[in-house]
This record gives sequence, structure tokens and C-alpha cells, in this order.
Amino acid sequence: MKESIDINLPFTNINFSSGHTMKNRFMLAPLTNKQSNEDGTLTEDERHWLEMRAKGGFGMVMTCASHVQKVGKGFEGQLGCFSDQHLNGLTTLAKSIKAHNCLSVVQLHHAGMRSPFDVIKEKAVCPSEHEKYNARALSLAEVEQLRDDFITAAIRSQKAGFDGVEVHGAHGYIITQFLSKKINQRTDKYGGSLENRSRILFEIVNGIRAKCGSNFLLGVRLSPERFGMELNEIKTIAQQLIDSNNIDFLDISLWDCKKMPEEEQEQHQTLLKHFTELERKNIKLTVAGKIYNGLDVQQLLNQGVDFVTLGRAAILHHNIPQLIKNDPEFRSITPPVSKDYLSNEGLGTKFVEYMSNWEGFVS
Repeated sequence: MKESIDINLPFTNINFSSGHTMKNRFMLAPLTNKQSNEDGTLTEDERHWLEMRAKGGFGMVMTCASHVQKVGKGFEGQLGCFSDQHLNGLTTLAKSIKAHNCLSVVQLHHAGMRSPFDVIKEKAVCPSEHEKYNARALSLAEVEQLRDDFITAAIRSQKAGFDGVEVHGAHGYIITQFLSKKINQRTDKYGGSLENRSRILFEIVNGIRAKCGSNFLLGVRLSPERFGMELNEIKTIAQQLIDSNNIDFLDISLWDCKKMPEEEQEQHQTLLKHFTELERKNIKLTVAGKIYNGLDVQQLLNQGVDFVTLGRAAILHHNIPQLIKNDPEFRSITPPVSKDYLSNEGLGTKFVEYMSNWEGFVS
């Protein structure tokens, strides 16, 4: 039996606690694209790629992961927000996105132990020394500086005109490294218990809210698996973030929205359901992971997700929200696609080169 589709649901507004309104249920995922200058300043290619998605009908456009410290750079050509030298470019970018009635958000990021030596030209940092990643442990003063630099980057983003920021606490980057009992071996107030391991995340979130005010859009991205993450711990943190009432939305990266948890004892329901069943109050939930077409979007909204985060499908179709509006059963093209196709979809040369490293994506 064919699943019924409410063609209007993905195109209804969302009202966030901060007072911002999102015109539909589509967010552009924070996608690595390697198009910035090496000093982290904006290029025309990156501005064009993001504005094209805003123009294509997304309700919210999020930048790629933007590093809050020079030592936290995770890849070549990464957008920066750690210095006032980035302010002019960020201001231009915010204006370009907002010109299309689209919410503009910077994703705040620090790669921690995942900062490659050949990119940062020094030893990476981590909550604890990590031999595999050749990373050194942060001192207590450096942890406090890291917290403050996340907050300062949010203030800088607000000054540039962005509607809000998302704190990147997923995918094995530095906040994940603090959350992980496997990676974080600290013995001070930032290590040990879950309360201590999550302390820096809550200090960052509370600090951003205090400094940027109640009208600033604020989200947190979490991933419940890999890098020593435990599902119940991430659910606990998610519920605490909700209960604090200091965020507008939770962004949960599931890798695959239909998958079961990796932990056997949690496989009585899908990974998604573990988060849709949280007592979310007025906090919105978005998820990412293999969302390719109109039916995928509809199924997720029907299961209690507030809005969807699109990555691959948004690379392939700059205007996928409009395409789904015109045809609720629209299905994304299947890779491989040509370099010319991607160029026409707004990807610059460096982004196309990066996508060529994805197996089977570029012909």
C-alpha cells in the first residue's frame, strides 16, 4: 500500500523559541566543501554555493564547519570564524543567504585531535593525549580558552548578521572527544563523570545564550554513535539541553535515518525513534542521514521530526525544496554525475575535486 503524502506539511512554517521563523522544513546540511581561502576567509565560490541553496528554496542554510581556533582547522580550505579578519566575508555571506528569506546559521567547529598536522603545522590538541592521532592534552587554561573562543565566534557570527549558530558536538570532533569516556581521560572537572565530560558543551551553550541574547538562533549537533559515543549518554545530554531551554533546536546526525542502533540492547527500536520519543517541549528536532527524496522527507516528518537536514541531495539539486514542492514524489538523481553537472549546480572547482574523492559520486 502506497504511503499517503501531505504535500503541504514540508512547506509549513516553524517558529523557534528565539522568535525566528523558518519558512519550510528544509535545512542545508553543514557540508565540507574546501572552497575558502587558506586563512579561513570567504571566497566567491563558497558564497555562490551557499546563496544558490538559499535561492533554491531552503528554509535554513548552514555554513560548513567553521573553526573557532586556528589550531582547530580540520581540512584545507575551511571557512574560519576565529578572527576579525573573517568578519567582512561572514557579513557578505549572511547578506547573501538572508536575501532569499532564508535563515542563516554558522556551524561552530573545532577538529581537536582530528586536525591534520599537514594542515595546522603543529601537534593537534585533544582533551587527553592521544597517540594514534599524535595529539597533546589541553591544559585547564586551554580548555577554558577553547570554551571562550566558541562563545566569541558566536558573537562574531552575530555581528556579521547571521541569525544564529550551531555548536558542532558530533562526528568525533573536539566536543565529541570531551563527551567520549573512551577518548577523554582527564581527571579534572572536564573529565570522568558524564556531567564533567559534558561540562564544556553546556558552558559553551549557556555562554552563547548569555552573550548573544534570547533572540539569537542556537542549535547543537550531536551524533549518538562512533568515537566512543554511547546512545544513552547522548540521549541524556540531549534531554538536558532541552530542559535547559537555552537552545532552539537539536541536530542529530544518524548517518542513516532508518538504521537500528549499533548497541544490541538498544535495538528494540530505530535509532531515530530514540530521539523522537524525547520530551522535546518547544525545542525542535532535525536529523540527517540518507534523505534523498520527497517520500523520505514525508516519512521523517510523519515520525515526529520537525525539519530535515539534506546533504548529498542538496549537492545534487540546489533547488530540491522547490523540486519536491512541484512533485512531492520527486527523487534525487543517482550518482555518478559529471563534473559539469556539479558545476552547474553551483559547486566550485575545489568542491568538485573534493566530491571526486567520494567513491562513485563523480563520473
